[in-house]
Amino acid sequence: MSLPLMPKATAVWLIEKTALTFTQIADFCGMHPLEVQAIADGEVAQGINGYDPVANSQLAESEIKRCEADVNARLKLLPSANPLPKHRGKGARYTPVAKRNDRPDAIAFLLKSYPQLSEPQIIKLLGTTKDTIHKVRDRAHWNSANIKPRDPVILGLCSQTDLVAAVAAANERLTRDGHAVPPLPVSEPDEAA
Repeated sequence: MSLPLMPKATAVWLIEKTALTFTQIADFCGMHPLEVQAIADGEVAQGINGYDPVANSQLAESEIKRCEADVNARLKLLPSANPLPKHRGKGARYTPVAKRNDRPDAIAFLLKSYPQLSEPQIIKLLGTTKDTIHKVRDRAHWNSANIKPRDPVILGLCSQTDLVAAVAAANERLTRDGHAVPPLPVSEPDEAA
């Protein structure tokens, strides 16, 4: 159940302006009846101005009258006229400034280890651009002398599950198109170890 905007301030207004029970107000505002009673006693929410849910189109006056007449009735929030925020899709993600210099290394790793990944898959995984992928592939990147292929999971640019899902989708696409699926890369031991 959705709650009214500013539940405590709404509870203050309902206590002051209506004859609703503490339980009815508590159910509507998503609070405990004892908390509503404490607001009514002046122990809690001192200095909070009441927020009129009727004037703000969250509650109808007739709904308050109906619930005042029947102590077992519960207030119902009016549907909002405001549109709900859109759910963000699984597109490119924000990459912190500190990790942006790691992207070319991750791109080089994916191009070397998983050649079956398409550019849109790499873009989605790492939050990069097609231009950066081309520059890394063609060794035309401004920092190409210092680019070392490094695993994007270890760098924190994508999760292992996202990488595995992208590789599986790329392998499925290759199989569907009748191409041979490249073998999984053998990880090379670290030079520092």
